[in-house]
Amino acid sequence: MNMIPQEIVDYLDQHIIGQNNAKKTIALALRTRYRRLRLDPPLQDEIMPKNILMIGSTGVGKTEIARRLAKLMQLPFIKVEASKYTEVGFVGRDVESMVRDLVMTSYSMVKAEHNENNKEAIEHYIVDILTHKLHPEVPHFPTEEEKARHEISKSELSKKIRNGGMDDRLVEIELSTGGIEFNDTNMPPEIARVQESFSKMFSVIGKEENKKEVSVAEAKEILRQEASEKLLNHDQIKREALKRTEEGGIIFLDEIDKIAVNSRSDGRNDPSKEGVQRDLLPIVEGSIVSTKFGSIKTDHILFIAAGAFHLTKPSDLIPELQGRFPLRVELEPLNEDALYLILTKPKNSLLEQYKALLATEEMQLSFDEAAIRAMARYAQRANEKTEDIGARRLHTVVEKVLEDISFNAHLHKNSAVTVTEAMVNTILLPLVEDEDLARYIL
Repeated sequence: MNMIPQEIVDYLDQHIIGQNNAKKTIALALRTRYRRLRLDPPLQDEIMPKNILMIGSTGVGKTEIARRLAKLMQLPFIKVEASKYTEVGFVGRDVESMVRDLVMTSYSMVKAEHNENNKEAIEHYIVDILTHKLHPEVPHFPTEEEKARHEISKSELSKKIRNGGMDDRLVEIELSTGGIEFNDTNMPPEIARVQESFSKMFSVIGKEENKKEVSVAEAKEILRQEASEKLLNHDQIKREALKRTEEGGIIFLDEIDKIAVNSRSDGRNDPSKEGVQRDLLPIVEGSIVSTKFGSIKTDHILFIAAGAFHLTKPSDLIPELQGRFPLRVELEPLNEDALYLILTKPKNSLLEQYKALLATEEMQLSFDEAAIRAMARYAQRANEKTEDIGARRLHTVVEKVLEDISFNAHLHKNSAVTVTEAMVNTILLPLVEDEDLARYIL
């Protein structure tokens, strides 16, 4: 998607409060990728992605910025936790599997687009098969008049099937026993391909014996998968998925501070941490990873790493890995004003979500301005007294305030309920004042 940096920042502002430096840095990184693709191929290869390291406490918006951007730009995007990976030789997920996960995400995106683009052909395939199954055969040696009546009747039935008029009718269809996809990205691609080949072979053998009577509505969904497999060019989808991953893929590597080795420790607590960093290095620098759809170069995949770095610091990462994240941005902790804005300003804010949920019970929920301020204040105080979990504290605070109202929503049917500052104080003040209660309840 061709968006200038300011448009990207404006979009993020609708959903995320503050953190302007982080928004600006990522918007520029994405725009640079767009600019690179407009250059001549020899120069394109020379321009490496400017990977980003985001530093900030939990709940300040690191993940949300990356997630919203990927959704906006319609780019292959995955979020992984660095702490889930292990050094080669240890039991666990190897770091190459994150690239395979990204390719799988890209493949799903491209396949969905091709399904949408071939929507009419897929629909025609489904209706044609169901019409053939539900409509009686033309009589032997038909007259011209019988042929004409048969075609008219068949056409009318097709229209009914297409418009949902036959959805409750039962029809017998053959169910495919295969089609199992082996998406374990930690499995060697060669083994995954062999297993899928066996799966498809056995599905063909058992298909004729696996018949079932289902409604036409259910049959449409079953046949849609079959139509997709038969009508789409899967080789083209694979090639496009690989290309899109190489040129636009984004891997959000969260908790990178968890694999940093504190300079004051000897590293004996977890000897694999530095090993994970060294395994990660060639992927971030640029290497070739084998996937079941083909080999992929990671040179131009954008890596956005994030971590709180409470017990460690970025300099505790191995120097080579530090050098592969040239853009550093520190996210600001959230104060009371920021928490208030998070409750009120974003599209589909937390309070708007609760209003919509309780509206399904025919109840009109509203909040006094002073009540919203009070919830932001108590969330901030709870963050100060216990662990600072940023905006995530608001979910607990608002849920606690609305607990009884939500539980008794059926009693407030066709009525309006306003949350006041007094209600907020009554519920939250005792919890926040008692540090033990705050630690376990808020």
